[in-house]
Amino acid sequence: MSNKFKFDGNEYDIDELSKTGTELYNQLRGIDLTISEKKNLLAFLFRAKKAYMTDLKSEMLSQKAGFDFSD
Repeated sequence: MSNKFKFDGNEYDIDELSKTGTELYNQLRGIDLTISEKKNLLAFLFRAKKAYMTDLKSEMLSQKAGFDFSD
């Protein structure tokens, strides 16, 4: 089974690439993986930020009302 990839709408066989082409393809795959990981990390950080903001809001309301809203 040959490995193929699409580039600019054309399909290419990885096995037919030169050594340099294969190295560049592997570097491109590594970059795509890094981008995906960073996007996942960014989503995680935004969720954490939202949770911290919710906790801070609850804390401020607790102090203002003189009542502890935490569980």
